[in-house]
Order: sequence, then C-alpha cells, then structure tokens
Amino acid sequence: MALDTIRAHCHQLRLPTVAAVVGATLETAQREAWSLETFLTHLLEQELDGRQTRRITRLLKAAHLPPGKTLETFEQQRLPLRVCRQLAQLATGEFIPRGDNVLLFGLPGTGKTHLAAALGYAWIEHDFTVLFTPTYKLVGALLRAKRDHELERELRHLDTFQVVILDDLGYVQQSREEMEVLFTFLAERYERRSVVITSNLVFSEWDQIFKNPLTTAAAIDRVVHHSLIIEFGKDVKSVRAEEAARRNGIVLAASPAAQNAEG
Repeated sequence: MALDTIRAHCHQLRLPTVAAVVGATLETAQREAWSLETFLTHLLEQELDGRQTRRITRLLKAAHLPPGKTLETFEQQRLPLRVCRQLAQLATGEFIPRGDNVLLFGLPGTGKTHLAAALGYAWIEHDFTVLFTPTYKLVGALLRAKRDHELERELRHLDTFQVVILDDLGYVQQSREEMEVLFTFLAERYERRSVVITSNLVFSEWDQIFKNPLTTAAAIDRVVHHSLIIEFGKDVKSVRAEEAARRNGIVLAASPAAQNAEG
C-alpha cells in the first residue's frame, strides 16, 4: 500500500516517470544496498530523461517534418566539401539563438528538402522548436488570418517556433496579397528568429516571386543578412531521377560533384 501511495503522490506532483519506475528502482536499491542519495538521484535522473523524451516527442509532432528525411539517410556527397565540413556544427543549431538563416538553392530533386528536414530533426534533438511547412501552405494560412483580422495573432503563433523551414519558395502563386503576407512574415522574424528557405530560384530570379523590385531587394536583404547559403550545383543529379533509373536498371554517369567527392 505504501508503494501505491508513493505512486499516487508522484502523479499528483506530475512525476509520471518516477511513478512508473519507483517500484522496480526500490527493488534494485534494496538488492544492491544503494544509499538514499543514490536511490533519489537515480529516480530524479529517470524523471529528467522521461521529460526530455516527452518534450522531443511533442516538438516532433508540432514540427510536421517529413518522415524519414534525417541526416542518417541524407547523401552528404551531394554537398560542397566546405558545407560537409560544417554540417556537424550546423546540426547543433548554435546559430539559432542569434536568429541567423540557412538558404538552400538548387534544381528540383537535388536534396534541398531532405537536408532542410534532416537539420530540423537534429535541431529538435538539441531542444529547439521547429516548424516545417511548404511555403504555399504558410502563405495560405497568413492570407486567411489577414482576411479574418487575425494576422498579428498568427504571426505570434509562428514566433513560438525558433526555426521555420519554408520549403519550395519558388512555388508560391505570386499574387500581390500573397507576396505582402510573405514579406511581412520575413520582416517580422528578421534578426530575431531563424528561417530556413529551400528554393529552385536564385536571388536574381526572386523578382518572379515578389514582383516589385524594391520589395524583392528588401526581402533578399532580410534573409541574406546573417545567413549561410548552400548551393546544390547544376552538376548534382536529381535524387528522384537516380531512384527512377535504379528501378529501371539504368546506370547514370557520376556527376562531377560526386566524382570530386570520391576523389
């Protein structure tokens, strides 16, 4: 009965892991003649580990990251050698408290989205809050919020994420209203919160997105300031093309980037 009382108190004190393990831990402590300090330390460590595990689970659920796109499954030879050397440090998210950005450019299928998502997973493991979203979905949500006079509230919600990953910036429909809310979002996060952008459009083509030259220049200025730019060159083949080739028994020639990586 005493053990049941301890468990009940633990639940009231919001110590669910202690409640779950206290019985087995008590048996181990008695069998191995632990001191009271060792017993209590072990219980508290279990609770801390449990809380961290539950927090990461919550962060992953809120992040909406595409499943399976982790650093373990990413082909690092697709990156420039300089970026490969920086990848471990980049994955720690040490730049996130500064509100720095990461920009990934390249043709469709070259691995931009995979790398962005993989970094998102790594940052969550380091206890950062992350949101992954196709750009068109974010813009749509901002437009609805603006229509309902809730834009400021939506921006505050987005501000709860230390990193927002905007996937496929170049595929927004490009109406004036869409560009206005997208620019507002970027301006609101400037030098405060990090943005990760993947795009198949280089900066010289961003006038296709923002239309107005002044708005285009201002948007570029805000995302480039304090940012790391990663380019997937034209010589990097599409991941989807390679997978299709393998399914059909076709051997593709190695790209120059891959050849350099192997060399």
